Amino acid sequence: MKLLSQLRTSTFQLALLYMVVFATSVFLLLAFIYWRTAGFMTAQTDQTIEAEIAGLAEQYRGRGVNGLITIIRERVARDPNAKSIYLLTTDDFLKLAGNIEAWPEGSRSESGWINFTLNESVGWTGPERLARARIFEVQGGLRLLVGRDVDELTNLKRVIETAINWGMGITLALALLGGFLMSRSTTRRIEVINNTSRRIMNGHLSLRIPTRGTDDDFDQLAENLNQMLDRIVYLMEGIRHVSDSIAHDLRTPLTRLRNQLENTLITVNDDEAREHVGQAVAEADQLLATFNALLRIARLETRGNAADMKAVSLDELVSDACELYEALAEDKEQNFEQSLAKGVMIEGDRDLLFQMVSNLIDNAIKYTPEKGRIGIVVRREGNEAIFEVQDSGIGIPDDEKDQVFQRFYRVGKSRSLPGNGLGLSLVSAVAEIHQGRIVLSDTYPGEESPGLTVTVRMPAFTAARKRIKATQAESGEAAGAETKAPAETSGH
Repeated sequence: MKLLSQLRTSTFQLALLYMVVFATSVFLLLAFIYWRTAGFMTAQTDQTIEAEIAGLAEQYRGRGVNGLITIIRERVARDPNAKSIYLLTTDDFLKLAGNIEAWPEGSRSESGWINFTLNESVGWTGPERLARARIFEVQGGLRLLVGRDVDELTNLKRVIETAINWGMGITLALALLGGFLMSRSTTRRIEVINNTSRRIMNGHLSLRIPTRGTDDDFDQLAENLNQMLDRIVYLMEGIRHVSDSIAHDLRTPLTRLRNQLENTLITVNDDEAREHVGQAVAEADQLLATFNALLRIARLETRGNAADMKAVSLDELVSDACELYEALAEDKEQNFEQSLAKGVMIEGDRDLLFQMVSNLIDNAIKYTPEKGRIGIVVRREGNEAIFEVQDSGIGIPDDEKDQVFQRFYRVGKSRSLPGNGLGLSLVSAVAEIHQGRIVLSDTYPGEESPGLTVTVRMPAFTAARKRIKATQAESGEAAGAETKAPAETSGH
């Protein structure tokens, strides 16, 4: 699987493209060299034959037929290896001189250049060999064949062809290997950047992308990204400082104002005034709740996976939350159903998980009408622990399901209900810390009140992972726990 993913990388595809271009260039170069070499050797053989024919023609003109026969016999006698091929016959193909006995098959009516095999059919007594010759007619009705043994030339061409084939094969293999190694080296460096980026996105803002000190493209990219991260962290620290200042400077006055209003509420006797002061106290409570929720989300998003991670029984945690909210559902005469599989374990911060579960159950009760249905489900699917809340409430339109996790975003139908639009933002932050993902779907698709099903999928805690965590703790690699955020429930 890893090999296939590497073959799909842009680096390997670029190397493969370069390999095709390079191999094509090498093939064209070798083909040109072979064509020129083979053509030169063939032309040299033809020139040798032409020279012998010219010599024989001169002898024929000076000494006649008998002189031609004599010179052919002398040349045959001087060439025991029969590198040169001669055959002189009458017009009815009766041999007069030469070192073969008969015309090559199918060549009696031909004139010009022929290629044939020296074998028994032409009276050749040695091993079969390849030959090239020229046939022409001599004055007086005689026919003359003059050729050369080209078996060595043919074998040399075959050796060159084999060398070219092997050379192309080795070239392709080396190019493929080089492309794979280059892609592997590049992929490793990119994977380092990806892994570091993922850990930074999970909240480890102190991490930086490592460099090799080679000052190459990757080092320059890493340095630029690190400078960008430094700038982002600097700005985030500035925002966090502003948030802390706001918390210090405004939360205390808001609390005092709320307490003063509450004291005023006790002392006021006029009913209308008491109603107005009570509304002011409720508004102050809402402001404080919104302010605290915002700070809590900010802390969760910046702390990443530094929460106090321990083995948590999800079914027991959800059961405790259901027990807390069951009475609220009974007040609205809602059908509160539970289906909690036993022994579903996850790794996480119990307080944060309880806050996430409480928010989702509270939302379901709040946005489900009286006598509606609410279903709470805990189960395990493969390596995932599933927590699911189903309701028969107003639901969320499909085009808004991706937006409800934004801060202060509220679905149009729920704007008249109490809430500050931070509940699902807090749920999303907690799920992200626990490497979970949230899926929103309709409980009753196609109906007027489709309801909403919120499914939270988190990695299940296994014995093997427990052993790994124990080993990390012994080696000092386990992450330290941070201060946990207090729980608070808020709406969509």
